[in-house]
Amino acid sequence: MRFLLSDEQREFGRTLDALLGAAGTPAAVRAWASGDHKPGRELWARLAEAGVFGLAVPEEHGGMGLLPVELTVAFCELGRHAVPGPLAETVAAAVFLHRLGDTAAAREWLPRIASGEAVVGLCAGSPYALDADAADAVLVVQDGVARRAGRHGPVQPSLDPARRLSRPLDGTVLARGPAVAAAAAPALDLARLATAAQSLGLGRALLAATVAHARQRTQFNAPIGSFQVVKHRLADTLVGLEFAQPLVHAAALAVAAGTPAAGREIAAAKVAAGEAAYAAARTALQLHGALGYTEELDLSLWIRKARALRDVWGTPAECRARVLEGRAASAEGCR
Repeated sequence: MRFLLSDEQREFGRTLDALLGAAGTPAAVRAWASGDHKPGRELWARLAEAGVFGLAVPEEHGGMGLLPVELTVAFCELGRHAVPGPLAETVAAAVFLHRLGDTAAAREWLPRIASGEAVVGLCAGSPYALDADAADAVLVVQDGVARRAGRHGPVQPSLDPARRLSRPLDGTVLARGPAVAAAAAPALDLARLATAAQSLGLGRALLAATVAHARQRTQFNAPIGSFQVVKHRLADTLVGLEFAQPLVHAAALAVAAGTPAAGREIAAAKVAAGEAAYAAARTALQLHGALGYTEELDLSLWIRKARALRDVWGTPAECRARVLEGRAASAEGCR
């Protein structure tokens, strides 16, 4: 299996990196955390122009079809720049609406998702929806019923202030029955894959910032990066991220190929990338010392996001269980 990205895919990633690097995302993140969504929505529109959200929308609704590898490339850059908003939830909602069939909801929302006009949340397996106060619609999937939430409760505290959680309330039923579960499964897998890619990009940004700091900060008249214990900590962090990257790409390829084991591949990628990003956050916090705790430092925006991404759409324990379920089934079949 080929794990290397094509020239076009790498160029796509570089284009998004340049776009986001010039967009002043830390200011947008802080505004989003305070409830001001305008800078974030402007950034969302620019990402849509670059084709990010169209990667999960069928061509007949204005998208490019589901392109999982390109989607992971994009979400890695979104994580690298800590872009706020229900990003994974919106692309997962697009897949869910498409899998439900040619419904009025699909015709209404899929073109708007592709164009960046609409932010659509997806709430499944959790009582809370992400950034419901910023979304144009929130889809709730529970007990074989899909509905569009009519309103939401007050915003709840979160590990990451830029991830604003609230309970979706009441709403209009869109569908019910087996079709809902059948549509939800690939949507949840895509949310998990996109989050894994976000975690990978986040971890790489944290490592880069920490390496730069270790080269500049001195103790005993020497850069702390020259100390062997620091080198080892940074090397361990890099190894974790390097190990996670091919797992993320392999999971994307499995989705693209329609492999039956894609769900397990995604779970493996999610746990590896989530744990690697969380380790990068811990390394960044330790090596920055007291600076790592200050909210004024942009680094804090990345550190706070690492644990939230690690646990959302499948905790490490849940993802490991998913992987082990598949291995147990394979072992049973060989008897």
